[in-house]
Amino acid sequence: MNAAGIDVSSSKSTVAVLCPFGEVVKLPFDVRHSAEELASLAEQLKSIEGETRVVMEHTGRYYESIAKVLHEAGLYVSAVNPLLIKEYGNNSLRKVKTDKVDAMKIAKYALDNWSELRDYTPMDTIRYDLKTMNRQFQLAIKQKTATANNLIALQEQSFPGIRKLFDSPVRSDGTQKWVDFTHDFWHTDCVRSGSLNAFTERYRKWCKRNRYQFSTEKAAEVYALAKSAVVLVQKTSVTKTLVQEAANQFTAISRSAETYRSEMNKLASQLPEYSIVMEMYGVGESLGAQLMAEIGDVRRFERKQSLVAFAGIDPAPSEWLYPEFCVNSALDVKQSKIFTRRHCNSRPPL
Repeated sequence: MNAAGIDVSSSKSTVAVLCPFGEVVKLPFDVRHSAEELASLAEQLKSIEGETRVVMEHTGRYYESIAKVLHEAGLYVSAVNPLLIKEYGNNSLRKVKTDKVDAMKIAKYALDNWSELRDYTPMDTIRYDLKTMNRQFQLAIKQKTATANNLIALQEQSFPGIRKLFDSPVRSDGTQKWVDFTHDFWHTDCVRSGSLNAFTERYRKWCKRNRYQFSTEKAAEVYALAKSAVVLVQKTSVTKTLVQEAANQFTAISRSAETYRSEMNKLASQLPEYSIVMEMYGVGESLGAQLMAEIGDVRRFERKQSLVAFAGIDPAPSEWLYPEFCVNSALDVKQSKIFTRRHCNSRPPL
């Protein structure tokens, strides 16, 4: 039994190899993340007499290239939740944390949990691309929220309240009616400078040009709001630049998010579990693709409880009791136990 603990960083990793009873097979040494050095590492580990298992923390994306090379070389590789490594062996008053110490700690963890280690299974191309695209989609959604808030803040200065008059959904190309309207009618004076009939005709042509539904009542609402609105900035070239560039930025990010959403659904539809996931209650094209991206191959979970634990939504054993009497409430542990013994002799029906 040989346990190779690898402490992974961005450009290099530290490797330490131990065998039972703490005997050091190889002192900690560094390996750079190049094809030659990783191949050399695989040969070194395979040359050690006995069975060798490689263990590393499941953090970020840096470990994936190392795990892939070692797995393809025929080694037993296991990627462990970093929380398990962090909580392991904290029986010392001295908190020493270096790459070499961490590599030794991971190797010791592997020896003590030898039978419970799970073999690393690399994702296929579709699942890997789907997961990568989902991460980019999440980033685009965050940026979209930030740019939307920025555009609304500018809009409230030049045309307050106009966004609430439009409720059209986002199109497949990322455009939205209130954003396009803000881009072209970026100030109240763009609307109220003429008569109602003149604006209604301009609005009709604008809807036709941008393929939006025209409504005379909506034109009257917009015109009435423009007449009664109190603006904080004047109709100047500076205001126009600020509002229109913010609208362009929002539309560009929104277009990227919708492109990611569409491509993710196309990739997910190639997976065997697609039809089952899409039949779940409350799951649409967007959420279904995200679930398959983050869960990966569901066959790697032996029980449904394993999937719930992987998602981090499993409750603590005592959370089914009345929450007002849990440890985090004003009552202490003793009071909670007394209440449970007196009033909760049987578990309430779900």
